[in-house]
Amino acid sequence: MTSPAAATPESSARRYSYLGPAGTFTWQALGQVPEAVGAEWHPVSNVGEALDDVVAGRSVAAMIAVENSVEGGVSATQDALATIPGLRIIGEYLVPVTFSLVAPRGVTLGDVRVVAAHPVAYAQCRRWLESALPTHGHVPAASNVAAPLSLLEPGSVAQAAIAPAGITTLHDLDELATGIGDNANAVTRFVLVSRSRAIPPRTGADKTSIIAELPDDAPGRLLEMLEQFATRGVNMSLIESRPIGDALGRYRFVIDLDGHVHDERVADALLGLRRFSPNVIFLGSYPRADARQIEVVSQYGDDVFTDARDWLRAILSGEPEG
Repeated sequence: MTSPAAATPESSARRYSYLGPAGTFTWQALGQVPEAVGAEWHPVSNVGEALDDVVAGRSVAAMIAVENSVEGGVSATQDALATIPGLRIIGEYLVPVTFSLVAPRGVTLGDVRVVAAHPVAYAQCRRWLESALPTHGHVPAASNVAAPLSLLEPGSVAQAAIAPAGITTLHDLDELATGIGDNANAVTRFVLVSRSRAIPPRTGADKTSIIAELPDDAPGRLLEMLEQFATRGVNMSLIESRPIGDALGRYRFVIDLDGHVHDERVADALLGLRRFSPNVIFLGSYPRADARQIEVVSQYGDDVFTDARDWLRAILSGEPEG
């Protein structure tokens, strides 16, 4: 399929993979990418398939969910980024998680006895469902779009479905209720992943994503890793552990840093981490979706690091110290 805009000869050869079909939250995130307008949008069934498209060169990039404000990191995405080489994050996008209850035309809320829903979406709308439909049944669906589409199939057991807001613009369904999620502030964070080695220029409102392992399980190793950032004034906006899988008790850490690899403090922290960790994966530096400028304490500004290097260089070369 193509994006909502008309394709052009220059863009039609570019393909973007996303968790489909049309209407998913991933589809909404891809709609925020200016370069994807008019290009081919390729729906896939899972994160692995999306990243395989990128690695194989079938797609220029893939949009994948990496974190949810309610449920935390997406483990499938974190594990894939840790084990599939050659991938870089080049952009970040936020999508509000807003659910509606939809039904075929002519069905009213009073007609609803069974609701189709993806299990995660169902859990996030549980309080509303118990209040509005206290005796309803639940039919699990494979995705947030598969649920409403099942209503259009002959012999559907469900009379209504939980779906992303806006799904009625794509399919012949009516909204029975909007904003039914239990958390009105729920947001999912998506990242655009490609094979490009080019690092987006720093904007002052950037994020750097890495994955690192501890050298061993000796006492204090985690503290040593964290000190690589703390002593350089680098804030971590996310840190989550994931099992490496080769033995019990072995974990890797998925980390997001405030700042860009071209920031002196971030670059110095990564050098320190690389000396400490047996395996560091640089996933990319890219603009933050919220465009929030990173505040840096003066003692960790770029000039402090460059002045310190100049001072050491003068000592080593026998020049007068500045």
